[in-house]
Amino acid sequence: MIRLNPLTVKRWRRFRSIKRGYYSFLLFCVLLLLSAFLELWVSNRALFVSYKGQWYFPTYGAIIQGETFGLGYQHETNYRDLEQKFAEEESDDWLIMPLIPWGPNEVDLGEGRYPPYPPSFETRHFLGSDTSGRDVFARLLYGFRIAIVFSLVLLVTTYGVGIIFGSLMGYFGGWFDLLFQRLIEIWVNIPQLYVIIILASIIVPNFWSLLGIMVIFGWTSITWYVRTSTYKEKSREYIHAAKALGCSSARVIGKHVLPNILSVIITFVPFSVSSGIVALTSLDFLGFGLPPPTPSWGELLQQGIQNISQAQWIVTSVIAAMIIVLSMVTFIGEAVREAYDPKMFTYYE
Repeated sequence: MIRLNPLTVKRWRRFRSIKRGYYSFLLFCVLLLLSAFLELWVSNRALFVSYKGQWYFPTYGAIIQGETFGLGYQHETNYRDLEQKFAEEESDDWLIMPLIPWGPNEVDLGEGRYPPYPPSFETRHFLGSDTSGRDVFARLLYGFRIAIVFSLVLLVTTYGVGIIFGSLMGYFGGWFDLLFQRLIEIWVNIPQLYVIIILASIIVPNFWSLLGIMVIFGWTSITWYVRTSTYKEKSREYIHAAKALGCSSARVIGKHVLPNILSVIITFVPFSVSSGIVALTSLDFLGFGLPPPTPSWGELLQQGIQNISQAQWIVTSVIAAMIIVLSMVTFIGEAVREAYDPKMFTYYE
């Protein structure tokens, strides 16, 4: 069995006692789990198809041509039409569609009218469509998955680089510390947005190029906190004892210093996730983010503002989603910060 440190158990109990942060954490985990399997409940592909005694699973499989089900064409099956065909024929064939039967990039153009279309349960556009006829709910959910993956990968990479350089600066000090301090001070004065604008005019930005730019300019923020905490920890007696026993610098930093400054790092994690979501949304809103037709909150927000007089549901949906997600992350961050407060479980002699 895994035995947790008593201090970790106390921190977890303290975190659970803060109901707002604890329930936000549970809800956020549920959203992450649902977004990981988003195709199972938001997709234009059927979950299961039973046709002439055979079973098909189109969601995560290869493209199935329409002629396979007797639709008379060779491109991918329109499963909503197939569902209607089964209903009209009153046969034993059947299929199960996702809760939201629209893909994030699928265009639905009604006869005699132009998008955007208002919310409708009849067409199953529960939050309406955008200016291109694409389902807002589907793009909102897929946009959330992209935003959260972007922010989590950004978090891991920036914290990885920042922790490495911050711990080395604080542990070794001297000329190494002074050199990197001057380099970081110069680096943070480079305007990040201008760099993105210049690169966007040269190349088409994508997920990884944007992530690379954000990592290059974002690792410095956590570096200062890790440097300060490491500088304080290295003067403690247990560090001197580890050195006297012959431990290498890498072992001292990895086995002794970093575990004892973990509380400082963890308290910033939720707020870094929030800033990553806001950064990607802002870049997409300005037109320097992910290329179309990638589902994006920023692109939806831009559409909503440009058509706010005739399509209020677009901007309302995006703002509501951002408020809910960012509030949850903020509540989690507040609870983590209070649970890891050193004054809560520290005794001074």
